[in-house]
Formats: sequence, C-alpha cells, structure tokens
Amino acid sequence: MESVFIIATILYLLSCTGYLGYLFFQREPLQRMAMGLMLTGFVLHSIYLVVCGLRAGNFPVNNLHETLSVTAWAIAAVFLAFSWGYKLKILGIYAAPLISMTMVAAHHMPDTVAQDPRLFKSWWLAAHIITAFLGNAAFALGGGLGLLYLLQENAIKKKIRGFFFSRLPSLELLDTTGYACIVAGFSMITIGLITGVIYAKAVWGRFWSWDPKEVWAAITWLFYAALLHERLTVGWRGRRAAIMAMVGFGVLLFTFFGVNFLLKGHHGTFTAM
Repeated sequence: MESVFIIATILYLLSCTGYLGYLFFQREPLQRMAMGLMLTGFVLHSIYLVVCGLRAGNFPVNNLHETLSVTAWAIAAVFLAFSWGYKLKILGIYAAPLISMTMVAAHHMPDTVAQDPRLFKSWWLAAHIITAFLGNAAFALGGGLGLLYLLQENAIKKKIRGFFFSRLPSLELLDTTGYACIVAGFSMITIGLITGVIYAKAVWGRFWSWDPKEVWAAITWLFYAALLHERLTVGWRGRRAAIMAMVGFGVLLFTFFGVNFLLKGHHGTFTAM
C-alpha cells in the first residue's frame, strides 16, 4: 500500500501546483484541474488509511508517519467540504501546500508500530482521533483564512489594485468562512475532548491526569471558546478575528507538535518516531 500513499502524495503536490497556477493566471480550468487532483488524491488517501487500519486492527495512528498522514487527510476532508459549501476557490492556495508538506513529512518518517498496540484498540480512541483531527483541520483552515483576510485588507487600504486585490474574494466572504471554520472546529474538538477523557478512563483508569497534552488541549479549547464568545457578545469580526484565528493556529501547532516533542506524557506514543 506504500505505492498508494506515494500516488496520493503526488496528486496532492500536483494539485498544489494547479492552485498556484490558478493564483497567478486566474484561469478556471486550472482551478478545476487542481480540485479534481485534490479529490482524487483524497479518495486514494482514504483507501490507504482504511487498508492500514484493517491490517493493524485499529485506527492508523501508531506512529508519527501515520499521525501526519491522518492530519493531511483531515485537512483535505475539511478543505473539500468548505470549498464545496462556500465556493471559496482561492482557499486551495493555502490548503494544498499545507496538505502536500504534511504528506511529504509523513513519507520521510519511519512507520514502525508503537510498542503497545493495545493502546489503539478502542472505539473511543477512534472517535477521539477522528473528531479531534477534523477539528484541528478546521482551525488550521481558519488560520489560513485569517491570513488571506489580512492580505486582502492591506490591499484595500492601500487603494492599489495589486496582486492580491483582484485575486482574493471579499473581506465579508473571508470573514464568514473563517468564522464557520472556527465554529466547526470548536464543535468537533469539544466532542474530541469528551471522547478523549472517556478513552483515558478506560485505558489509564482516570478521566484526567494532568498530562501535558491534556492540559494544552484544554488551553486550546479555552482559547477558541473565548474567541467565539467575544465574537458573539462583543462583535469581534474582521481584522481582530483574523489575527486571533492565526494566533489560535499557533497555539494548536504547539499543542499538536511542541508538547509531544518537548514535554513527556501519554500522547508521545502516538507520535513515536
């Protein structure tokens, strides 16, 4: 199945090239080709993960190679959903490179199975991983939309029809889609936390153990909860919301990678190299 993974990676990379071409030349056939390549890569990637899961008898997050692979798959899934729902074609210039880089990184990681496979044989773990990864993917896209918002806002303020002005959609669409990503991500990550503590109780005998990953996951949840609260009560929109979405993505990256590599805890098993 390694060949399927490689083909999916190549398709993602070709999609990335197509989206970059669409950014520069603004030709609809390039965007349609890039989307088709992305969708095909996603289907093959899904087949790869299903086969890996069936072979291992558990959800395929046994090491850093598989964890990064599932991360890329989740970003692709959320990207395809939001691209279809919001008709935001330009989002691919951010999502496709992110997916491609994650797949390339996964390819260079060893795929040795973790020491204790019993940790992975739980439906609660599968539910926790799927919802948490999809939630993280939505937050990642929200951060990217925040960046695109700032680029477009800067172009408008300069009153110069520069490179990004004619290529990026309206500020309203970017803000609305970014908010939808945060809402979807927060909903999924909430379910992910609930299923995670149930899984922890089943495996380690307690719901909460102050594991560094648990603590930072809670910090991430509180950050996005505060962001949504301020939007609903104070009316945080536009530039402030875009900046906070990017900051949140930074917190998420540290929670996902930094904690596992810099701090010790239960979750190091899932990103073992």
